[in-house]
Amino acid sequence: MASVPNSSSAPPPPVWDAQPAGTAQVAYGGFWIRFVAYIVDAILLSIVYYVVATILGIDLTSPEFINHANEANVVSLLVGWLYFALMESSERGGTVGKMVMGLRVVSNEGKRISFLNATGRYFAKIISAIILCIGFIMIGFTDRKRGLHDMIASTLVIKVR
Repeated sequence: MASVPNSSSAPPPPVWDAQPAGTAQVAYGGFWIRFVAYIVDAILLSIVYYVVATILGIDLTSPEFINHANEANVVSLLVGWLYFALMESSERGGTVGKMVMGLRVVSNEGKRISFLNATGRYFAKIISAIILCIGFIMIGFTDRKRGLHDMIASTLVIKVR
């Protein structure tokens, strides 16, 4: 009598090796697809930021908002950092926008990145932005579609579909 596999067992974990078997090449997420993913994330983050600010008693529409600008900036920084770092270091390997666009953030070796690595990548994006966004523009011109923040954090953004 043949044994029947246990149908209640959990599915296997995702495979993190970004190097496909055979001679197929890895496809990298370029500038425009990453830009669209960021727009999706920005819309989602705006909603989350508004909800969190409201819960904390910060009225973003009030004329007295200037009195809470420092608190609002801290909330914005924390919400953005936790969103990007937690999502990119998760089993899915990307934010909601990246998942929608079929992208995943991986290490240079194609492995899942740690929360600490994702945190470094998030804060390296500030450097990419303050130099007139040249760190982001680099994505369109580098061989593996890497921005300055990807180079600093030793990460790649790959297409998974």
